[in-house]
Amino acid sequence: MSGKILIGKPLEVEPQLFDNEKVKSVAKRVLIGKAQGASNFVMRLFTVGEGGYSPHHSHPWEHEVFILAGEAGVVTDQGEVEAPAGSYVFVPSGVKHQFKNRGKGNLEFICVIPSSADEE
Repeated sequence: MSGKILIGKPLEVEPQLFDNEKVKSVAKRVLIGKAQGASNFVMRLFTVGEGGYSPHHSHPWEHEVFILAGEAGVVTDQGEVEAPAGSYVFVPSGVKHQFKNRGKGNLEFICVIPSSADEE
């Protein structure tokens, strides 16, 4: 795929669905990653249903996040901060974090990580 521009729509990407004791009502779509020929970054779209949340975790890579829709609660060891649609969030490597849907309707956000991180 080298040398070709890729244009797509998120709903064309099959989501991975997560709903267990650590993650509630989360759909993840890898929009751009190794399978699309990206060698530096992975772009993912997360959709979190009402009352849903990502795991409370940390890892050795940073995140760059942009809140597209909804009302996120960003949980760290220092507490929880609101991040409404239109906000960006930088999560440094090694920092424990969690994203919670604090509003009505879906929370949607783009999350970019380095390609050296686990896409899954």
